[in-house]
Amino acid sequence: MTDRTTVSHLLRRLTFGPTAAEVDAAERAGAGATLDRVLEPIGRPVELPALPPGGAPPRGASRAEKQQARQAARAQLTAATRWWLTRMATEPGAAEKLTFFWHGHWATSAQKVRSAPLMLTQQQTLRRYGGGPTGPLVRAMLRDPALILWLDGQKNTRRAPNENLARELMELFTLGVGAYGEADVKAGARVLTGWQVDRATGRAELVARRHDDAPVTLLGSSGRFDVDSYADLLVRHPAHAPYLAGRLWFRYGSGTAAGPDTTARLAAASRGGAGAMLRALATDPAFAATAGQLVKQPVEWMVGAVRQLGVDPAKLPAAGLRALGQVPFRPPSVGGWPAGPAWLTTSSTRARLTYGQALAALAGAAVEDLAAAAPGDRVEALARLLVVDAWTGRTAAVLRAAAGAPQRLLALGLASPEYAVH
Repeated sequence: MTDRTTVSHLLRRLTFGPTAAEVDAAERAGAGATLDRVLEPIGRPVELPALPPGGAPPRGASRAEKQQARQAARAQLTAATRWWLTRMATEPGAAEKLTFFWHGHWATSAQKVRSAPLMLTQQQTLRRYGGGPTGPLVRAMLRDPALILWLDGQKNTRRAPNENLARELMELFTLGVGAYGEADVKAGARVLTGWQVDRATGRAELVARRHDDAPVTLLGSSGRFDVDSYADLLVRHPAHAPYLAGRLWFRYGSGTAAGPDTTARLAAASRGGAGAMLRALATDPAFAATAGQLVKQPVEWMVGAVRQLGVDPAKLPAAGLRALGQVPFRPPSVGGWPAGPAWLTTSSTRARLTYGQALAALAGAAVEDLAAAAPGDRVEALARLLVVDAWTGRTAAVLRAAAGAPQRLLALGLASPEYAVH
């Protein structure tokens, strides 16, 4: 790769869509300094937004009061979603994209949690602990009110243990399939009994009378465990670091599994946390060869376009991400969102073109810049604007035919395969 191609690849993967100016600066600074800069802010908590008034309806509420509470909850979630999308579009480092990675990994949906404040609290936990070693993150998530509600922790009592959270904790969040058995699920569920969420305060606490504190055998160890000692068992398990390495590679490296050497390097870096693992990933010999192997998730696609076109996130069409198939705070299942070819269907391509047209209509300055270039230079100017390394011959032919209409040219570039895959 050339130096510019190297830093473009690095920034496309670690951040939400670099601008041409950011690539220029990275090219001058070099890949090493650029990596230091984008990873530096990881782990910092942020000031959460003030949401519109809302809350659970009072006991014995009327039908009208319940309807009003539901409308207020929807307004809060809309405000929280717009706030996060604005942060994604305005923060140039890797922190928000890593927070979004963890949101898809510990996938929790507001559709069941029904509380924007709890979703934001979980997001802040992911942001605060997500860049460091996973022990504190797992401990915090096992106390997270939104996750407890999402995976039926409220129903997990000593008399009727609910295995949902314990199963997904090991299968999806920490170890992967095959690293535990059904006996571990049952034992883990007993350890997690009694954690209840108070909807009025938004806090989770252990209710002793609902908790089973009897000894269990869990992942090969026997004794009395609490959430912290359970978390410690998980992060010390030999399957944990390789599993997490694979998940990061899948979202930041390639849809094809990493080779054993790469997995071992990332797993070894896990002692320093996810930030250290991202550094190991970006500097691994296999990383450079992954260019063009990852399909952008719709949020990545949209936020990158907003950043590169200089569009005000507050002006984005509200229904856009729903049409594209991915809305923050609303993953479709505990497994998170799909990946890869799932975003390259005919309907998703049509949605990108429609949304690309809407974005191009808002991108006055970017359209003017394209119009200022000579018609024969506009396709190359578009590649620079969208940080696309090169167009295929077929795409270039389509774009050249539209070069006389800069706004249409921009919309077609946003809908192109080269922009959808990075």
